[in-house]
Amino acid sequence: MLDDHGRDHRPPTDPVRPDARVVLLRHGETDWARTGRHTSVTDVPLTPLGEDRARAAGARLASLDLRHPLVVASPRTRALRTAELAGLTVERRWDAVREWDYGDYEGLTTAEIRRTVPHWTVWTHPCPGGETTDAVSARADLVLSVVLATLVDRDVVVVGHGHFSRVLVARWIGEPVTEGRRFALGPAGSSVLGFEHGYRQVIAHNVPPADPGGR
Repeated sequence: MLDDHGRDHRPPTDPVRPDARVVLLRHGETDWARTGRHTSVTDVPLTPLGEDRARAAGARLASLDLRHPLVVASPRTRALRTAELAGLTVERRWDAVREWDYGDYEGLTTAEIRRTVPHWTVWTHPCPGGETTDAVSARADLVLSVVLATLVDRDVVVVGHGHFSRVLVARWIGEPVTEGRRFALGPAGSSVLGFEHGYRQVIAHNVPPADPGGR
């Protein structure tokens, strides 16, 4: 039955284990991430602190006791390096989990973009020469369809990027891409998605790694 907003509140029929989990791990800090520069296709390395926190994120993920997880990662070096330092064995480098393509805004900060486009955000305004929200939504739905098929037998870890991981969270719970703005996700932060009584839920979100060296 649909409610007044067109939402169907019946439990989904995803054919998965009740304890199945999806872990989203954002790559560790880069200089561009630290300074707020939008980074999609540019291959920026992790900072030393980013490497430390990627290792710490691995320890946090190990405590989840995942079931024979399939690890997929963005092909960008920052994601692959994060997976390596976290002790994860990547089985699939998958371009579908790459970051939102910012087009002409690649490398710019929000403040710089707003000099010509007031109030701009990736969630509410176009990225000239980049991806539309419809394209990003379709890509996220493709990723989740593969994830759901895998969850029948195995858990899944996706090592990727900030904005696209937030899109995955929004689409997991049936919300439009634009609702990704409600979910912060810091460098080397992780989120856990799962089920309760047949409903998809966010079990944990934006969990930071342990602070390395007390920094």
